[in-house]
Amino acid sequence: MPKGSEELTNARKEEIVNACEALYETMSFKDITLQEIGRKTSFTRTSIYNYFHTKEEIFLSLLEREHELWIRDLEKILEKPRPVSSGEFAGELAGTLEKRKCMLKLMSMNLYDLEINSRMENLVSFKKVYARTLETLSGCLKKFFASMTDLDIQEFLYALFPFLFGVYPYTEASEKQKEAMELAHVQYIRYSIYEITKSLVMKLLQNF
Repeated sequence: MPKGSEELTNARKEEIVNACEALYETMSFKDITLQEIGRKTSFTRTSIYNYFHTKEEIFLSLLEREHELWIRDLEKILEKPRPVSSGEFAGELAGTLEKRKCMLKLMSMNLYDLEINSRMENLVSFKKVYARTLETLSGCLKKFFASMTDLDIQEFLYALFPFLFGVYPYTEASEKQKEAMELAHVQYIRYSIYEITKSLVMKLLQNF
């Protein structure tokens, strides 16, 4: 593989993003450094700067990849033959998000930092994928719920996406948070990402 080729560049970027994802499974965003990421790759920390200028750019690339994977699952829903009931669609959509815990975690905790500390070219690349996510989900709604107007679809998206920014911490509490809730005598019922998302989507679609 020739040095500096696009294929090599993409392979090294992927290796960096994979290292970042592996660390994020057990470490917090603030504790992950370029040095830590470099230790998990086959090249030096300094070499990372040839591909990403900040750790936020690496995380943003990870978030972009998570959205790409979500789009693939949404496209599978879109390929389903009609008809699909609101309950079936809600379950299918909730299932796609249950698989994207990394995406939801990044959205809920670090999105502002990722965007503000990334170069414009990286941010635009992510926003293009984000736009495709909206388009694909809108396509599902148009196909399966023909009575929905453009305004109905917009209102659905404006209800669902802000919800996505909070669903991870609401459903994935740490042991310390659970203990604090118990000590504070807070009574609450725990739901999974799937359960709480399905419930919301069914309510949003109840008139269609």
